[in-house]
Amino acid sequence: MADAVKLLAVLALHLILTGLPIAAAMLLAAALGVRRTPLLLAIGLAASGLVAILAFWAFYASLMAGKAFIYLVPLGSLLLIVVCLRAGQIERSLLRELATPLALWALGSAFLVFFGFLHGGTGDPLNMAALRFSSQLPPDNVMPSWFADWFYGHSHHGTPTVFPGDWLFSDRPPLQVGYLLSERGFGWDGTGVRSQVIGVIVQQLWIIGLWALLLAAGIGRRARGLTMAALLLSDLVIVHGFFVWPKLLPAALLLAAAALLLAPGWAELRRDWRGGVLLGALVSLALLAHGASAFGLAPLAVFAVAAGLPSGRWIGGAVAVGLVLLVPWAAYQHFVEPPGTRLTKWMLAGVEPIDDRGTVETIGDSYGEAGFDGTVENKWRNVETMTGGSPGWHRLTTAVDDVGEGDWEGAVVEMRWLFFFSLFPSLGLLLLGPVAMVVARLRGHPGGSEWRLALLSWAAVLAGCVVWGLLMFGGPESNASIHVGSLLIPLLALAACVLGLYATLPRFAPWWVGLSALLTLALYVPSLNPPDGSAYSAWAAVCALAALVGFIFVAFRGAGASEPANTLARR
Repeated sequence: MADAVKLLAVLALHLILTGLPIAAAMLLAAALGVRRTPLLLAIGLAASGLVAILAFWAFYASLMAGKAFIYLVPLGSLLLIVVCLRAGQIERSLLRELATPLALWALGSAFLVFFGFLHGGTGDPLNMAALRFSSQLPPDNVMPSWFADWFYGHSHHGTPTVFPGDWLFSDRPPLQVGYLLSERGFGWDGTGVRSQVIGVIVQQLWIIGLWALLLAAGIGRRARGLTMAALLLSDLVIVHGFFVWPKLLPAALLLAAAALLLAPGWAELRRDWRGGVLLGALVSLALLAHGASAFGLAPLAVFAVAAGLPSGRWIGGAVAVGLVLLVPWAAYQHFVEPPGTRLTKWMLAGVEPIDDRGTVETIGDSYGEAGFDGTVENKWRNVETMTGGSPGWHRLTTAVDDVGEGDWEGAVVEMRWLFFFSLFPSLGLLLLGPVAMVVARLRGHPGGSEWRLALLSWAAVLAGCVVWGLLMFGGPESNASIHVGSLLIPLLALAACVLGLYATLPRFAPWWVGLSALLTLALYVPSLNPPDGSAYSAWAAVCALAALVGFIFVAFRGAGASEPANTLARR
């Protein structure tokens, strides 16, 4: 019980520290006259990312500047919240609508923290995260903590120590490091618990981003709650939310960008340069969280075309803020810690070993060596990876054979690996959604906001898969596995499955989604390779269950009016 209480205290502290800038930015915008909830949520997420990246640059400038910044942010945010609330200009109904996604975010974070530590492991949390839902994953989740420790102790003097495996700090974008630095001064520990908890919290910001998108698209309360619950209890969120490499964080920012494109009032906003600044900030921050966010730009383009393209002035605002945010990091990579291109060369050229060639030269050499036939074969492997192909079918049949032989652990291993690598098999039972949509389309057009957003999301997913599959080099060293792309794509696919099923079979959908969620929980409750000394924790189970029940209750009953007059509903 003592461990659960300590974990809950750490979780509460860092939820507050992470949430204060979000709440302050939203309330300030509301006090200045913004009344659309999706737009306010997008502003809050952009402010959160800006605070994190500014914290990184403050520590890079000097240790004193960094420490001053991390204390000024929560104090300034709290002061701003009090001033905005005391002014009395914000309606209570709007405050309730803003509180709902924040409550979902807190409850979702709590569920995943305690579900992840269901078997204990708080003494070595980052190692536990690498083993909890899979076989041994790479130490990518340790890298943000490793480099945050260095910057907190060394500031800008010299270059960070090289991470094992010869990874430079410049090889990965710095946003999650910024989040860790921004909360480093409020108590710390040598075990990594706080790094793990902060990592979970920032990955769970997808909840706010998706809520904003669903509101912007005019999704009704029941369908919205069902979608949120289905995604929280999906393989994608459970695995990537607890193994805290920065994958879901950029997806949250891109979801907010998509919500901005569909938000009510887009016809006016697309002519306002401030809208361009906001979207440019969200996209740039996503790229500063993980470079694979570039694969999420194709889905965003689909949303932009559906909503109506913005004006040149708007685009100018987006480009300007993008340059302000991205150029300093590009300069750091080029001048301070060159070359910073290892991951790019690995993904786009299939070259994992370190060498002195430039990115363009490496890509040209790799495609030249592969030739036309080899390139076609590599791209086909990307398609097989996304769809499962024969390797996925082999894992599935092996899992069935394991069950027949009574080897439940072997079946769990096979299914976990299949869902970890292959996009469409990872959707599991929810794949009934697009099948139901095809049947419904043949019988007649169901219509409704859920149907329209599901169709648009599928178009965005397919566009993203095409670009992703073509840009990834392919082959055994660089294939289109879920974890090397933008998680915006599988998040949209999951949402599209649920919304499509609800639009066509509204009474059946909750039962089917519930069954899918229960099977996913059953798949991930066991810890197959727990670290030495870890054991089941009854208190962690109680806390996880309480948080899950609270999340489902708020998702279905919490305030948050859909917006029927949005851009998507008019088309």
